[in-house]
Amino acid sequence: MKVMRRIIEIDPERCDGCGQCVIACAEGAIEIIDGKATLVSEVYCDGLGACLGECPQGALKLVEREAEDFDPEAVEHYLEQKRTVDAPKPAPFHAAPQCPSQQMRILQRGPASSHTAASTASALTHWPVQIRLIAPNAPFLQGADLLVAADCTAVAVPNFHEKFLQGRVVMLGCPKFDNIMDYVDRFTKIFAQNSVRRVTVLSMEVPCCSALLGVVRKGMEKAGKEVPLEEVVLGIGGDVLETRTCVPETSPRTSSDQA
Repeated sequence: MKVMRRIIEIDPERCDGCGQCVIACAEGAIEIIDGKATLVSEVYCDGLGACLGECPQGALKLVEREAEDFDPEAVEHYLEQKRTVDAPKPAPFHAAPQCPSQQMRILQRGPASSHTAASTASALTHWPVQIRLIAPNAPFLQGADLLVAADCTAVAVPNFHEKFLQGRVVMLGCPKFDNIMDYVDRFTKIFAQNSVRRVTVLSMEVPCCSALLGVVRKGMEKAGKEVPLEEVVLGIGGDVLETRTCVPETSPRTSSDQA
């Protein structure tokens, strides 16, 4: 049934597909389709405009027009379907995983060999590394300094291991091609189940990467945690364009803490 009410309108010319509005919409009314934010159904939009302030391009606005009435029951059913369809199903640690990419490992690193310079030695300490494959109860997450990095960063920075990975637990992902709300749910569980010490979000300057910080912050918020959070933005040439503190340290670092 159509009624006269307020509803979100998206300007495709302004939208750059960053996905910030997807994170902000608790009803799941907006998705990134073909690189653009899209209202998937009028009945999922409550018209409150929680997504408006999250759009860096000003592509969203509330308009008064005839539209299908908001249906909270349809929203609940839709979100439950998305949780069922989108949720990855990694094998539990006590079972043999079906795919080697999901097999959890903690890697022991000795001193660099005479044939490998220390600056080129791998700093990776665990497996898997993809956000979608890391279980929230993975033992290496407890007390970790997390490096949440966009996939492209490891290619853009020639000394990625030395400059960013030392002493950190890395989680790689792409907010453009993966499911953003699955990311939010995963980080919510990670923060709820682990005493994460701090988080560094490493992203590229391209618009789609900007959603990665929002994903981590939303996960913290839903878990009721406030973890020291820093964002580092890289240019496509691998140079650091910006470093900013998003959630400050609540206590001074000790000498044993990783910078």
